[in-house]
Amino acid sequence: MSGWTYDVVTISGMPGSGTTTAARLVVSATGFRYVNTGAIFREMAQERGVTLNEFGKLANENPEVDRELDDRQIALARAGKVLLEGRLAGYMVDGAGVRALKVWLAAPLDVRLTRVSGRDGQDLEVARKLSQEREEDERKRFIEFYGFDLGRTEVYDLVIDSSCHRPAEISRMIFRAVSAGR
Repeated sequence: MSGWTYDVVTISGMPGSGTTTAARLVVSATGFRYVNTGAIFREMAQERGVTLNEFGKLANENPEVDRELDDRQIALARAGKVLLEGRLAGYMVDGAGVRALKVWLAAPLDVRLTRVSGRDGQDLEVARKLSQEREEDERKRFIEFYGFDLGRTEVYDLVIDSSCHRPAEISRMIFRAVSAGR
């Protein structure tokens, strides 16, 4: 483990909860490899020579796409010294028996929507509509495919409300947990 209490970290949360910001700050402090599961998904689409939208439709119709994504995440986690950012990353490593610090970032819907609308340059009501549709679709899919609901956070070691803490504070909390006893 090279002196780290954990050499695998997952950061999960709903859109706008601050996962990417926290992940980048933690990677900067630890030197771990940063892997966003969305990037793996894009890589898989490119390998098949299809657009991201086409691949998304394929994933909705074919659970094998998600299983391949899951297998890639687990392989990366088993290699160690990695931070996986993704909605299901904590569940994936937990189910595979990989020792990891699993973090869930939460924030009230209105805070997340304000962040998403600002990040994506959308009207707040457009962000609300798109976010609610996406979250409901994902919730149903994850329950159907995996049997777990993202609203349940028991699998996580740390649950942090990102609306109450600045990004630097959040990354310090995570870093302290990763390096405890170092």
